[in-house]
Amino acid sequence: MVKLSWTKAFKLHIQTYENFRASPILDQSTQPHITTLIALASISALAMNIFLPSLPSMAAYYNTTPSIMSLSVAIYLGASALLQLFSGPISDRIGRRPVILISLILFIIASLATIWAPNAETFLALRFVQAFAATTMVLSRAVVRDTVGKDAAASKIAYVTMGMAVAPMIGPGIGGYLDKYFGWQAIFVLLAGLGICIFILTWFDLGETAPKNKTSFSQQVIEYKQLLKSQRFWGYCLASALGSGSFFIYLGGGPFVGTEIFGLTPEQLGLYFGAPAMGYFAGNYMSGRWSQKFGIDAMVFSGLGFTGLGSALSLIVSYVGYGSSLSFFGFMCFVGFGNGMTIPNATAGMLSARPNLAGTASGIGSAIMIGGGAALSALAGAMVSIDSGEIPLLWLMECSAVSGILIMLLVRARQRKLARKTLDASRFSPVRRHNFK
Repeated sequence: MVKLSWTKAFKLHIQTYENFRASPILDQSTQPHITTLIALASISALAMNIFLPSLPSMAAYYNTTPSIMSLSVAIYLGASALLQLFSGPISDRIGRRPVILISLILFIIASLATIWAPNAETFLALRFVQAFAATTMVLSRAVVRDTVGKDAAASKIAYVTMGMAVAPMIGPGIGGYLDKYFGWQAIFVLLAGLGICIFILTWFDLGETAPKNKTSFSQQVIEYKQLLKSQRFWGYCLASALGSGSFFIYLGGGPFVGTEIFGLTPEQLGLYFGAPAMGYFAGNYMSGRWSQKFGIDAMVFSGLGFTGLGSALSLIVSYVGYGSSLSFFGFMCFVGFGNGMTIPNATAGMLSARPNLAGTASGIGSAIMIGGGAALSALAGAMVSIDSGEIPLLWLMECSAVSGILIMLLVRARQRKLARKTLDASRFSPVRRHNFK
């Protein structure tokens, strides 16, 4: 790990951002512009929950229950996890650009079709098709790894993945406004419009970045097995999944807590729900500035610690009887801050395990993160009730963060063990024994 002074670390942080920003936009022959990559990482996350404040009105429109309509979140997350298992390997084989463009086309078609869905069943099926947008989130990170070395990957991924975490935090606020003044269909008009804009931007700005793959399919299968056997990959993958798991738990139970326990209106819920966004921006800044100075392990540890701190503080306030919408949503800023540090650094660790399989690693990692998030989100929704209040939700968030810390302790212990073996091997090599004699 390279030690940098505070001044040099800050200059490196600024240079990292400027290199992205200075890349010519709408030029396929150059590095993709940061705007393009952030947009690709954001659209899938935005579609995940922008319509949450509209679930009651959508249930009334389709003459069903809000619980049935809430399945649209779990279906979207589950489909996203499934699709990401295949999108990464396919992009390693045929390239990032065609996979991204086809996924955007399917997303646009599905978003438009939801406006005229005749029943809840059709709407839920279209949500599955919408999940193809998850491919863009995965491959935007793989594009970063294609174009930079592992030392700068964490810093650059911090900027690119900003949209991935911030979008679902501010999405409900936008959705609540659109539902109030234009109806819930306006939300999907917005998603389709954004999809079209991102498609055009990607078409002109993103060239092919994946290295040419001349290996046979059988050789690829062998390489995939090597990735799945990598303890380093699984360590960072699980740490990322458990750290972000706290946010997905919040995503699954937060709307119920806000509306049913604290009595917030859809518009108010949208505003309160975006509280973690401020923390995530700060966490991303810290990640971009300090990752190369302190190393990705230290940043992941710190991020998980802040994530656990947010839910712990909220638990304490609730237990002493002072729980409120302000305390519940306010302490989620710590969760956002922790995720802003954990996700980009853990992602960089995953991709560095097998750089030639960056697309595959990103796809599997995201599938586990989102698939686990879908399960935790569903569990959170089942655990909270008016009688229980917000406490079961907060306990589940705390357990997820602490589990991530335990995983990173195992990763750290293994790395120290390997470092000692390497040192011992070099210290007692035949050449050294000969010289000693």
